[in-house]
Amino acid sequence: MKVEKVAILGGGNGGITAAADLSSRGFEVTMFQSDKFCKDLDVIKEKGEILLQTLDNERTAKVHLVTDDIKQAILGAQIIMLAIPGMAVEYFAELLAPVVNENQIIYINSAAAMGCIRFANKAKAMGINKKFKICESNSLTYGCRAFADECRVEMSLQVKKLFLGSYPASDIDEIMEALLQIYDCFVPAANIWQVTLENGNPEVHPGPALLNAGRIDYSNGEFWLYKEGITKHTINVLEAVERERKALGRALGFEVEGARESRINRGYLVEDKNKTLQELFNTSEVFGSIKGPTSVENRYITEDISTGLVLWSSLGKILNVPTPNIDAIIVLGSTLLQKDFYKEGLTVEKLGITDVHNKQDLIYAV
Repeated sequence: MKVEKVAILGGGNGGITAAADLSSRGFEVTMFQSDKFCKDLDVIKEKGEILLQTLDNERTAKVHLVTDDIKQAILGAQIIMLAIPGMAVEYFAELLAPVVNENQIIYINSAAAMGCIRFANKAKAMGINKKFKICESNSLTYGCRAFADECRVEMSLQVKKLFLGSYPASDIDEIMEALLQIYDCFVPAANIWQVTLENGNPEVHPGPALLNAGRIDYSNGEFWLYKEGITKHTINVLEAVERERKALGRALGFEVEGARESRINRGYLVEDKNKTLQELFNTSEVFGSIKGPTSVENRYITEDISTGLVLWSSLGKILNVPTPNIDAIIVLGSTLLQKDFYKEGLTVEKLGITDVHNKQDLIYAV
């Protein structure tokens, strides 16, 4: 499959940046504008272009089409990219599943949250039994910020290494051949269990953010997790979760990258053997420009616990891997926000994967 056209669903930082970047590299790009998640694209639609600013230069990229007609948005696209928050997977599945054809590749470009299975499950619940070509990466392909009303994006990083997994896992070779035409950063994951365990956000965000909850409340939006919230003490919680996450990977038969290794491989951190992980986070040029979370209701806590840590905890129960620090963050987050994340969050069972008791059962399911 030769990739010439990419349809982008999602009008946030990732979606707008992808539109500008891919268009500037010669791909035909369309953007889908929805009432719920992509409603702020009117200025881009009117102007027909986006200013792409990188650390080295800036250039203007044309957008072929911005439309609220999903059929028109994906027409002729070889790849349909969902650059969306994890909580939006089912919403976009409801829109896309009825109209996508089985030859089009659906790529979920965000922090991994088992989006492939959730998309397929939503389609099945709608009575749609297509054989989707669907995949997801462990993280977004960019470090970026987008300003839709200014038709402008700031791209501080094009990520250097990401894990890509397909559902089912047997489709990965065909999908990799297509996806490598738009991004050269992908390496194939063993399966989407590895992809979700390579998503470092649930490890880095909720623990340190919860330990800074008072500061977040008091700061009135002026809080910087990576510069001020990751300290010589809060890093201990991050590293405890890292150990549990890596143990889950080993129990499933693969090694996952640690927080230091993965951020260096992606390009967010620059290796300096004289600096601790805390110091690398504090001094990162990319992370240092990211403000937030500005509220304890932010996705750094809510989404990364509900679709990340709760899932990892449920994996631990099946694999007999203890996850005491993961569980402590879930409990503390539930108390702090007066929610029951164990009840609301994503589990193996909620993915429709039932009657599984060990590693072999889990791998067979994907």
